[in-house]
This record gives sequence, structure tokens and C-alpha cells, in this order.
Amino acid sequence: MPVESVHRPSDSRYVSRVWRGRASGAETMTSVATSQWELVFWRDGRTTHAAVRGPETAATTARIAGESDSFGITFAHGTTMPHLPASALVDSELESPCVTARRFLLRGEEWPIPRVEDAELLVDRLVRAGVLVRDPLVDEVVWGGAARVGSRSVQRRVATATGLTQGAIRQIDRARTAAVLLREGAAPLDVVHGLGYFDQPHLARALRRFIGRTATQLLPSRAAASGTGSMPDAMSLLYKPEHPSSS
Repeated sequence: MPVESVHRPSDSRYVSRVWRGRASGAETMTSVATSQWELVFWRDGRTTHAAVRGPETAATTARIAGESDSFGITFAHGTTMPHLPASALVDSELESPCVTARRFLLRGEEWPIPRVEDAELLVDRLVRAGVLVRDPLVDEVVWGGAARVGSRSVQRRVATATGLTQGAIRQIDRARTAAVLLREGAAPLDVVHGLGYFDQPHLARALRRFIGRTATQLLPSRAAASGTGSMPDAMSLLYKPEHPSSS
């Protein structure tokens, strides 16, 4: 496979997922839309990089130069960095200006590059230093919870913490869920009814915009049976959004 990836959930309230990936033999990759921001580390050749990557509001095509190993921490909705406004990170990334094989620069301070298994240790250090803060209301209302404040206050807090509106977050996460279900073999019509799309054209538009694939390209049986149904290029990490634990 050109891109291999593994991921796991996290028991940290600040983190949604921790993932690791390896790319080889692929020239381009489809980066699917995501409503969450990430702290990403990657190595190409002997060079190590680190970057804060913001939410992506549409699928894009990224070039892959040779072989690379990557590792990322995807943060829960409501987790923010006060020194970096979320709105400035949407559809963009900010690479660390100084990175070694073991350390990177964030908020003008050096931090150790963690391993996949101890990513939460770095997160805990960032929280204690005030680099990361969390608005618990945001994660709750994004998942349909009832807020104890007015709707305008909710909208403002969601936008401040994520750089996106509630509607945009739900559209992106619904499309990601649809793509995972289709890859697992679900029929498009079942996905339409199960996720509340108006009809199959509505689903098709969402997939093209947020995933960069058609339903046919995502169906495993169609992709295996027809060369025209094969994937045009590799895909970034795709998983079904899950409600965070209450821990």
C-alpha cells in the first residue's frame, strides 16, 4: 500500500486520536476534510519536521516526496492554543521554525518530540504550561449536547475554539462517517437514510467536497471489480468520528 496508517483513541480529554503513518511509492495523496486541528511530526530522509495543522474544510491533493514517516496528535473539539487563534489555522498549517530529531519549538519554547505511545505525556506538559486549554462546552455541543448558555454564546465559543461553525463541523464529520461506512461495504442508499442526507445526489456532493471520492470509488467491491473504480491516489487517515468518553 502507498500509505499505511494506524490510529488509536486517547483517554485524554484534550485529545481525540493519536495516529502514525508511513508513505512510500505514492506521488500524491488526497487529504480529506477534518474539523479538528493536529500537532504533526514527520520525517523525510534525515530531516524531521513539526507543524500545527488546522482544520481542513475540503478535500485537497498533497504531493508526497519519496518515503516519509509521520505521527500526529488530533485534538478534541474545544482544545485550543491561546497564542494561536483557531481561525488563523483553518485550511493552513504552521511549521515549527526549529526542529531537531528530538525536540521542536512551540510558543517560543522547546518541547520533546514524543513517541506514539506516550503522546499524552507531551499533552499533559503543554496543559500545565498553559500552551493548551480546553472549553468543555464546545466538545459537548458539537456532539449534540444541550448547552446551559444562550445560542449566540454557544456559536461564539465554538467558532473561537475551532475556527468553524457548528454546521460546518457536522457536515465534515457526517461525510467522514459516510465514507467509512461505504468503505466497510454499506449500500449508498442505506448511508443516505442512516445519516440524514436528502438523497443520493446530496451524499455525492458531500463526498466530492469533503472526501474527494465518489461513493463507487469508496465501495470495496466496486474498487476491486473495476479498474475505473480504483482510487486515483492514496488517502490520508480516515476514521469515523466517535463521541468522546466522559473521562
